[in-house]
Amino acid sequence: MHASKTKTAGSMTATAMAAVLFLPFSASAADEPAPGSSKGGKPGPAAAAQADVKVTTELPERITVDNTSEKTELSAKVLNQGKKDTGPITMAVVGFDGMRITAVEGCSPIPGNRLPKGSNSGFACVIDNVAAGKDRSYAVTATFDLQKTGKICLPVTKGSSKELLWQQGPVAFGASHPTPNAPDTPLLLGTDNTPFGPGGRSSEPAEDLPSTGPYDGTLPLGLAGVLLLAAGGAGAWWSTRSRADAK
Repeated sequence: MHASKTKTAGSMTATAMAAVLFLPFSASAADEPAPGSSKGGKPGPAAAAQADVKVTTELPERITVDNTSEKTELSAKVLNQGKKDTGPITMAVVGFDGMRITAVEGCSPIPGNRLPKGSNSGFACVIDNVAAGKDRSYAVTATFDLQKTGKICLPVTKGSSKELLWQQGPVAFGASHPTPNAPDTPLLLGTDNTPFGPGGRSSEPAEDLPSTGPYDGTLPLGLAGVLLLAAGGAGAWWSTRSRADAK
């Protein structure tokens, strides 16, 4: 995948990691990257106050899961389609049900006890700035249990605050026609997975996160605090990052 990487200075401290608080609210790759899509995404409550900044995210329309290892790779992209720079923002990549995020290049893992209820994994990407008309892409590795359904969520907040600018998902990846005898299984964004294999089952819906995907199509505007980076450690976290050049 073609991805530009954000520059960070070292790893953040354990104290800063512990302060990341989320409140309720190789895979066989195709020769060419799948087109990106913002399917399942909606602006958050804080977006209206920044008319000249238009933050969105994109996920590939298609990913491929190795049927033996259950590994997959994808790109998570944050874009600024506005007329002014975003300034500091934070994007999280969170997995649900059968989809578990194992790494996001250049980003920090969210401690298990700080993950949203119903999720199983997540990484936080601190971004100094996305210039007007530019974007940042992050290489994501994950596993997908094909005996379950699986979802992913990309919330974006202003700086280290609880001000939600955009949220994509939790949106499903899945295959309506499983291919258990093939080397891999292609999964489509916005498609519920049809589990195969012994014990195949659908997971329960994600809890305590507003869904912006095809499940109900809404992002409750009253839930401005669905994604909160605790102020106590945010300063320490932000003080460790280097100023990345805007694209």
